[in-house]
Amino acid sequence: MGNFKPRHFKVAGLVTLIVTGFGAVAWASADGGGVHNSWLEIDTWKVLNFGILAIAGFFIAKKPVAQFFSSRKREIEDELKDLEQLRAAAEKKLAEYQAKFKNLDQESKLIVEEYIKQGEEARQRILAEAKDQAVKLEDMAKRTIEQEFKAAKAKLMQEIVERAMEQAEAVIKESISSEDQDNLVEQYLKKVVA
Repeated sequence: MGNFKPRHFKVAGLVTLIVTGFGAVAWASADGGGVHNSWLEIDTWKVLNFGILAIAGFFIAKKPVAQFFSSRKREIEDELKDLEQLRAAAEKKLAEYQAKFKNLDQESKLIVEEYIKQGEEARQRILAEAKDQAVKLEDMAKRTIEQEFKAAKAKLMQEIVERAMEQAEAVIKESISSEDQDNLVEQYLKKVVA
């Protein structure tokens, strides 16, 4: 009796009640007033046999069926746990992607700002280089102009000296007579010979 649980006693009591009930019906119909009911004689035993087979089948199949449903329950619980873990992982990934998307927006703004900054720096550098080039070109132009001016001034002085010499020669030719020329030649020769 140690293997039987209270539930088993309830089932055994129910089976006893059913069997007793069918037996009482069969006994009452056999003695009662001469009415012959063939269903009660034949089918009562069939129903009784079926009941006994059903109860035996219940006790025989109870453990495997319970194990089947128990294992199926564990499988479903495991699947639910796995699905819950997958859902949690998917939510985590979604949160990561949303954070990356927000960061991407901020990063794109930072990149645009950095390019604008680099463009402004390049513009300032180009302007500074252009100013330096302009100063160098201006200095070169000034030196070139000064050299050209000096060259023109020297050329002008040369021309002035040449014209002055020509005019002085013309003035001397007009003012010196042939006697003055002879005296000059003699004086020159005396100086050279002496």
